[in-house]
Amino acid sequence: MSIVGWIILGLIAGVIAKILLPGRDPGGLVGTTLTGIVGAFLGGWISSKFLDRPISKDFFDAGTWVAAIGGSLVLLIIYRLFFGNSRERR
Repeated sequence: MSIVGWIILGLIAGVIAKILLPGRDPGGLVGTTLTGIVGAFLGGWISSKFLDRPISKDFFDAGTWVAAIGGSLVLLIIYRLFFGNSRERR
């Protein structure tokens, strides 16, 4: 899978993670995309390193999607632990 594929996967994984873990987080579409991309890489790394599951080269591999969404959820949870789960209203 190319870098463009990982970016698309990250965008979709970030949106799914935000749906599963709702809340007001700063960043909008850019923040969601970055969270998803980094989460996809993090999830893939954790999956291959600790779960002994090789990263598939196919875009539509269920394990890759679960790892990407899981990584995005982990990043959202860590973000909220450090910075809170809502922005101040103005």
